Amino acid sequence: MQEEEENLDLSSRLTQDHHQSLKLWLRMLSCTVKIENEIRSRLRASFGITLPRFDLMAQLERYPQGLRMGELSKRMMVTGGNITGITDQLEQEKLVVRVPDPKDGRAYSVKLTPAGRKAFATMAAEHEGWIAELLQDLSSTDKGKMIELLSQMKQHLNASDEK
Repeated sequence: MQEEEENLDLSSRLTQDHHQSLKLWLRMLSCTVKIENEIRSRLRASFGITLPRFDLMAQLERYPQGLRMGELSKRMMVTGGNITGITDQLEQEKLVVRVPDPKDGRAYSVKLTPAGRKAFATMAAEHEGWIAELLQDLSSTDKGKMIELLSQMKQHLNASDEK
């Protein structure tokens, strides 16, 4: 009898933990989607640019020497075809340029142009303000706690990937 109660208790705890984990994941996803949709809307309204184009420019800002198309695809977690389309648009607007890769003459790297750097700097400053505005109701302490907890989760998930 006691063994059945222990099993039931363990079972209910597992179910509760599973439910709580699912609820946490859905809450994080919901918050991310809300913020992303708002940023997407503001980028389009203020700068006439899509979020994927902004994200590609952000990747290139971090790597002034440029990135190969395959690397951009990996970093942004989208297909090579998507990267090609976004790069084509940005290149037409003279915000990026394709340059031959010095290590492989068959490949190209993509770099921000000076106009692209200037445009991105303006957008990035505005973007940072929008994020601060959207998260302003959280205290600095709460933000710190959330960053720490999410960092722990990321480390755990990265460790799981390596197994």
